[in-house]
Amino acid sequence: MSAATPTASVEVPSFEAVFGRAPEVRTQAPGRVNLIGEHTDYTGGLVLPTAIPRQTEVALARRSDKLVRAVSANAGSGKPETFALGAEAQTRTWIDYLQGLTSELARDGHVLSGFDIRLQSNVPIGAGLSSSASLEVAVLRALRECFSLQFDDVQLALYGQRCENRFVGAPCGIMDQMASSLSDVAVALMLDTRSMEYQRVPLPESLDVVIVNSGVTHSIAGGEYAIRRKECEKATELLGVKALRDVDVSRLPDVEKLPDPVRKRARHVVTENARVVRFFDALGRGDTETLGKLLYEGHASLRDDFEVSVPEIDCIVEIARKTPGVIGARLTGGGFGGSVVVLARAEQARGIGPAIASQYEAQTGKKPTILNLR
Repeated sequence: MSAATPTASVEVPSFEAVFGRAPEVRTQAPGRVNLIGEHTDYTGGLVLPTAIPRQTEVALARRSDKLVRAVSANAGSGKPETFALGAEAQTRTWIDYLQGLTSELARDGHVLSGFDIRLQSNVPIGAGLSSSASLEVAVLRALRECFSLQFDDVQLALYGQRCENRFVGAPCGIMDQMASSLSDVAVALMLDTRSMEYQRVPLPESLDVVIVNSGVTHSIAGGEYAIRRKECEKATELLGVKALRDVDVSRLPDVEKLPDPVRKRARHVVTENARVVRFFDALGRGDTETLGKLLYEGHASLRDDFEVSVPEIDCIVEIARKTPGVIGARLTGGGFGGSVVVLARAEQARGIGPAIASQYEAQTGKKPTILNLR
């Protein structure tokens, strides 16, 4: 886990108690779970995430100087930490998320004064559910409202991504911020990360999504995620294309000629993009058999070709496969821990999480947490 990732939760008084005045704005933004389309967003590919019923909440008020005073209920000492606008410098602590956002806004000419801000989140950290994107979107919404900044929800997501890429040092794609900015728990987001075109797709009432957090934490600022991204860039170079999105399944024979591990990384991305299209089509038809098949295929590809799963995640997927009412399951998020997304029949969904959790704890000794989308 990166030192820049929020970790412990502490008791933090209200905004009024900390700063001695009322906030001017209150905003919030959800975490996300990705149904399918993993490690495709930074290669110009397709993704299909949706929001979860967990969120980051922000309270903010302007100051007359250039000082930012920030307190988090999820990191730090519980006392305000400070930095000056125009003098942002990486600290490898949670405050870097705020510094990255203010520096990116200034880079594009948006004018801010200092501000006081309080953050609190119930999005699980290190679970592959985009706690950082939730923070970024909530903060950007507050800054946009308080300072009357002119940018839309897509640009807002891009500022969040730039913050992570340039300041925090996490080489993430755009999916997490776009999902937090544009989706909700009843709607999935079919997103083309190259064109930034998207469709909001209603989730059928007959289905529910169950998220099983393995308890194994991860960080996309860690080395393995960056290595996978570089391997995809190498495959792009060897295949003579601008992005792996330009390679469809008809070119898999060319992919198979690449050296390992680049061959396996490219094979995952190419087949995963195809799975997203098929999943989207099956969702529209209500074809649950195909939906489940694609989720299990996606997990196998993440495990064997992209090599980002861990034994605990594989254990949850196999337990889910044998649980009545489960349609399909796979690793969700960047990998190396985190969560499993389980697609279930709505009428059985409430019992599925506890059933998986009890077996997982018995087999691994780890206690998972469960979250239903509906």
